[in-house]
Amino acid sequence: MTSLTLAFDVYGTLFDTRGVVDVLRSMVGDIAEDLVDTWRSKQLEYSFRRGVMNKYVDFAICTEQALQYTLLHHGVQMSVVEKRSLLDFYKKLPIYPDARACLSELKSTRHEVFAFSNGSERAVRDLIHSAGINQCFTGVVSVEGVRMFKPHISVYEHFNKSSYSEKSNTWLVSGNSFDVIGAADYGMKTVFVRRLKTNILDPWDISPTATVNSLEELPGVIEEQS
Repeated sequence: MTSLTLAFDVYGTLFDTRGVVDVLRSMVGDIAEDLVDTWRSKQLEYSFRRGVMNKYVDFAICTEQALQYTLLHHGVQMSVVEKRSLLDFYKKLPIYPDARACLSELKSTRHEVFAFSNGSERAVRDLIHSAGINQCFTGVVSVEGVRMFKPHISVYEHFNKSSYSEKSNTWLVSGNSFDVIGAADYGMKTVFVRRLKTNILDPWDISPTATVNSLEELPGVIEEQS
């Protein structure tokens, strides 16, 4: 069996960015889901814009500024303590159950498994440690090493350099369309994690190597290719 390098996106793939909705609901009631959607959308938009502007900051700053926008957009007043509690919760997002099962199964293989994220290395390490899955990874690769965000090509090049791997033998696993397309365009093999039918791959005439509805399907997909 050929050893592969697996690059797992973190936010939205291993950890549920919508997991904060219950905390928000206790603060704002029925509009919590709308706030979560706006927050996540702006978080990504801010990282994309900073990439284009070549104005890198820690992803946590994009997250905080996106929250500020979200509250203004929806006309919601929050105390400093409430805002801080939301941002602190984001550091300990819930892990998807299928992620835990998948990583546990892959742990026994010869494949090299990395967490690969727009988040800082410290933030990602803290997150996977709090979920008790840190032992499943060979290492963590953060975009902070090149001060750029996905889906810029330099980020995927940085992953291969940092993990001592070749793109032809690397699989990017992500539930984020922009990440899958960026990695595929660079030359990696890709798996699009589509847990919900509403999670649509952008129609850019770039297709993932495989699509799964659950990460529990991933070991079988990888086995077929190795």
